[in-house]
Amino acid sequence: MNVMALARQERSDLADFLEGLTPDQWEAESLCRGWRVRDVVGHVISYEAHGSGDLLRRFARARFRFGALNEVALAEYAHLDTRQLVAFLRSHLDPRGSTARLGGGVGLVDALIHQQDIRRPLGKPRIVPEERLRYALPFAVTAPPLRGFWNARGVRLVATDLDWSRGKGPEARGKAEAVLMVLAGRAGVAHELTGPGADVLQRRLG
Repeated sequence: MNVMALARQERSDLADFLEGLTPDQWEAESLCRGWRVRDVVGHVISYEAHGSGDLLRRFARARFRFGALNEVALAEYAHLDTRQLVAFLRSHLDPRGSTARLGGGVGLVDALIHQQDIRRPLGKPRIVPEERLRYALPFAVTAPPLRGFWNARGVRLVATDLDWSRGKGPEARGKAEAVLMVLAGRAGVAHELTGPGADVLQRRLG
C-alpha cells in the first residue's frame, strides 16, 4: 500500500470539492465544534511543512495546553481567503513536515476525516475509496489525537461494508465511513450505527 499516494489522492479530492463551495458554504458550521468550513480547511494546512521545532514553539504559545494547540496553529493561517486556502492545499498535495509522518498516513487520515467533517453538515455525501478506509480505521483506533481507543471502549465495532471489526463487547454495526467518524468522536454519527453497542456509543458521544 502506497500511503503517500493515497494521501495525495485524498487531498486532491478535497481540493476539488472545496473549489465548488459557495461563500455561504465556506461559512457553514462543520462537525468540528466551533469551527466553520473555512476553519477546518485552515486547520488541515496549518501543520503542513511544520516540523518538531514549530510544534514545540506553538505548544509554548498555547501555554503547554494540548487543547489550545490547534487554535494557535490555526491562527497563523487565519489571514488566508478561501481561494488562498485551496491554492495552498493544492501546492501541498504530498504531505510534508508533521503530516508526512508514518509515510504520509497522518496527512491521509487527517484530510479524510476533515473532508467528512465538512461534507456531512453540507449534505454532500461521497463514497470514500475502500483502500483509504482500510488504512484509516486501525489508524484512528491507535492515534492519540483521535482517541479512537477511548471513544469506542467496551464496544465491538463492525464495518459492514468492509469486513473490518475491532474491540470486545456489545456490537455496533454500520458503514465503514460512519465507524471511522465514531472512532474520531464525532457527535451524532453513532446514531447511524445499529446494535446494542450503538446505544452505548450514542449515550457516550451524543
